[in-house]
Amino acid sequence: MINAALFSKLDAGLAEMQLELSQEKRERLIAYLQLIHKWNMVHNLTAVRDPLEMVTLHLLDSLSVLPHIQKADTSPAKYLLDVGAGAGLPSIPLAICLPELQVTAIDSVQKKASFMRQVKGELGLTNFHVEAGRVEALLKDHAFDIIISRAFSEISLFIKLTRHLLANDGQWLAMKGVQPDAELVELNKLQLDIQVIKTLPLHVAGLHAERHLVFLHPPIFTK
Repeated sequence: MINAALFSKLDAGLAEMQLELSQEKRERLIAYLQLIHKWNMVHNLTAVRDPLEMVTLHLLDSLSVLPHIQKADTSPAKYLLDVGAGAGLPSIPLAICLPELQVTAIDSVQKKASFMRQVKGELGLTNFHVEAGRVEALLKDHAFDIIISRAFSEISLFIKLTRHLLANDGQWLAMKGVQPDAELVELNKLQLDIQVIKTLPLHVAGLHAERHLVFLHPPIFTK
């Protein structure tokens, strides 16, 4: 019964948000949610305990950025980095829905990285990669087209810690609750030469709270 209820809530939310996903992708999303619920009993990955609430607060919230990932650039993004991914939000839902995108998630908490590796193995997510440690120390043999965060830090710190990882023509996406006017004022004060492209409201089905997505780009970027 709980499985049917989870699928029903997910399907209703996807319909309201005008997102079309295959049966296989929806099944993987629910399997992922059930793994969060199972691990949460022991490892305290997230404060959300009710699987039905997880559909809204984890799955649909993460998927609200899906259309913007697909249209993030004039050419399709190849590499995405999720900073402070926690239990894999939004990176695992994005990896499930966009198999052509190479998604890397990093978190400094080892148990969360271990959980994400478990999800990768159980769901067979060959396009999903996990790093454990601090993002400012991360070194990769490729740059990222998109670097995203969901409740990682305030915007200026997010940018300073990840700037060495962004591709020349890449962009940052910061997922926020209410419109982060104070954070953008602080970013401007620091004179980091960062351009705020736009800030868009996000619609999350069933969520009675504000969500915004901030797009940022470095006009001049030198490694």
